[in-house]
Amino acid sequence: MNIEPKLQAIEQEYNDIGQKLSDVNITPKDLQILGKKRAQLEPVVEKYREYKDAQKSITEAKELIKAGDPELEALAREEISELEPKIENFTRDLTLLLLPKDPNDDKSVIVEIRAGTGGDEATLFAADLFRMYVRFCERQRWKVEVIDSSTNTAGIGGYKEIVFRIDSNGAYSKMKYESGVHRVQRVPVTEASGRIHTSAATVAVLPEADDVEVEIRPEDLKIDTYRSSGAGGQHVNMTDSAVRITHLPTGIVVTCQDERSQIKNRARAMSYLKTKLFDLEQQKQNSEQASERRGMIGSGDRSERVRTYNFPQNRITDHRINLTLYKLESYLDGDLYEMIDAMLLAEQTQKLQDLEA
Repeated sequence: MNIEPKLQAIEQEYNDIGQKLSDVNITPKDLQILGKKRAQLEPVVEKYREYKDAQKSITEAKELIKAGDPELEALAREEISELEPKIENFTRDLTLLLLPKDPNDDKSVIVEIRAGTGGDEATLFAADLFRMYVRFCERQRWKVEVIDSSTNTAGIGGYKEIVFRIDSNGAYSKMKYESGVHRVQRVPVTEASGRIHTSAATVAVLPEADDVEVEIRPEDLKIDTYRSSGAGGQHVNMTDSAVRITHLPTGIVVTCQDERSQIKNRARAMSYLKTKLFDLEQQKQNSEQASERRGMIGSGDRSERVRTYNFPQNRITDHRINLTLYKLESYLDGDLYEMIDAMLLAEQTQKLQDLEA
């Protein structure tokens, strides 16, 4: 597979963007779009230039060998023996860098966890998943902000639904594999007879929309305020600080009541709405491209059963790549790295196959 023409085209595009960015008449919007595009191309261009420098050094060393000087020839052969393995590594790395990149990988995310089948046990599992992701974010030093939540009315600590934002550049690249139906098999705390139950929760990972990607007309919104019950019922507001926004054209409704300030709740709700609208458009595009994607890992199909957590056997199984890990306790404590690395490798392998097809 000859990747040289592709690399030359990318380097030329990178240089052209640099010229455009130096134009004093560039608009702020073009500055943002072109700056982002150039940043995406930069790792490829830097690696390609290292690759060209290594190739040039090998060519020069071969010329020294032809010159017939025994001392220089020995040095040249030594340099070639060091550089040739590097060329192979450069080729492999550049091939991986040329794989189609998810344009959302660098984004922060909004995560929705909803209890599914299983009653109270499903709400407890939803709470377990939330804690698992929070612990993972702590390991990553990512900031987590709860947007909205609905707790179990039985008072046992579960969530019917919880929505939270993960604020970090690149969060989507690791979290996107979590979208889908997560299933748990265990003896519930509510089960007196000791029987194993199967419950489920749905996870949706939404890449956060940029302002330039979603435009919302004020006349398309219905905004209501109401009295908040507080984050997880920890306090009760005496003012109407909670915010509900309805997007009339689509019927999408978002709420935010975690902040005591109505202004902050409104800002978070608007960000959440933009993300939901962006996700709606992404889902439409994914549906249109489904026949071409050939079941891409991380496609975000929310109805797909993606993972099973089996407590009696201490195992987690991902059904998309048929990987089973026997480390349930540490996994639920946020040690997701082995699973994420396996998902990334499977996606890269599939993309390489598609590239060579």
